[in-house]
Amino acid sequence: MNGDTLTVIDSRTGKEAILPIITGTDGPPVVDIAKLSKELGLFTLDPGFRSTASCRSRITFIDGDKGVLLYRGYPIDQLAEKSSFVEVCYLLKNGELPTKEQYTKYEKIVTEHTMVHEQLLNSFKGYRRDAHPMAIMVGVVGALSAFYHDSLDIHNPRHREVSSFRLIAKIPTIAAASYKYSVGQPFVYPKNDLSYTENFLRMLFKVPSQRFKMSPVLIRAMDQILILHADHEQNASTSTVRLAGSSQANPFAAISAGIGALWGPAHGGANEAVLNMLDEIGDVSNVGEFVKRAKDPKDPFRLMGFGHRVYKNYDPRAKVLKQACHDVLSELGQHDDPKFKLALALEKIATEDEYFVEKKLYPNVDFYSGIIQSAIGIPTNMFTVIFAVARTIGWITQWDEMIEGGEAIGRPRQLYTGEGFRDYVHISQRE
Repeated sequence: MNGDTLTVIDSRTGKEAILPIITGTDGPPVVDIAKLSKELGLFTLDPGFRSTASCRSRITFIDGDKGVLLYRGYPIDQLAEKSSFVEVCYLLKNGELPTKEQYTKYEKIVTEHTMVHEQLLNSFKGYRRDAHPMAIMVGVVGALSAFYHDSLDIHNPRHREVSSFRLIAKIPTIAAASYKYSVGQPFVYPKNDLSYTENFLRMLFKVPSQRFKMSPVLIRAMDQILILHADHEQNASTSTVRLAGSSQANPFAAISAGIGALWGPAHGGANEAVLNMLDEIGDVSNVGEFVKRAKDPKDPFRLMGFGHRVYKNYDPRAKVLKQACHDVLSELGQHDDPKFKLALALEKIATEDEYFVEKKLYPNVDFYSGIIQSAIGIPTNMFTVIFAVARTIGWITQWDEMIEGGEAIGRPRQLYTGEGFRDYVHISQRE
């Protein structure tokens, strides 16, 4: 905090409040409005909290105008190019990159926690066979607290650490099981001699009748998808985790709440919308017509996967996945696939067309991640599940930071616009 202040004068009463202006490491300063209610009897109205800093955090920083995303100060493109998802998990959780010895120990602990209780797997049978995998994820992750109640004291640092390991390690196992259940295939147990990401892909695609083998190019692309989605500041699902956790709910319940928020198509379902859009366009020959529609403000059609609510520059995550997308398509020999040719045609237009360049509607991370996952063979109803696998480390780190900081229970205020006071009238007297 520096010495700058903002003076607010209530024109109705002439009273004033002096509010501190707080400056962080980077980004715009914020006005501390905590005294506004006490001194002036006023609250602020900020629908969607678009202009409100809901917390202090040391984890992730975004500068949307410059196209910057930092995890603990490290640029996302450097991490995606040089690091691994497990190392990024360590970084987010502990604040620093690990030494070789620290990394080996951390990876070993995560690997040893990948199994889930057999009764938890039995609970899958209680869901309809055609249940959406995200519906299963919400229920099963929340149910983890019924199996691991030995470490639910949120004020105990050791309990929080154990819960963190359990969530990071078990979420891929649960995610893969939710997919296997939805397609009627037997569950695949984790294999401890594989990397985190290869193990996850094996649990997704291995069947008893065949030997599992996947190209390192595809494994690396999936690892990069996990890295790029690991955290993204105070988005809807992360804010949900923090709000649920502020009630002192256990971490499994808080993460389950975050998964529910992520499930919304306006948040975690954007990459699925990209594939649906490609299906709607149908063929490269139709691109011109749909681009024209996208430019027409009276036409409800929008090109999905272009532009971003936060980034007003090229999404730094998209730059990484653009190359990964081309690597995957080359590895699989799918550059001539009609859907992917269509995607590449749209990509070319968006990066060259004056309309898109002027409005900064660049391809975003959802555009490429959906194409990559589809090429690997992941069905669209699993896209948001994989997002949840990646984001779990961000959620649990944000939750832990909130608990450690002793934040009070979240309690937003409102601007009431309903009926004023009125007396109850007995039903016999109502007309």
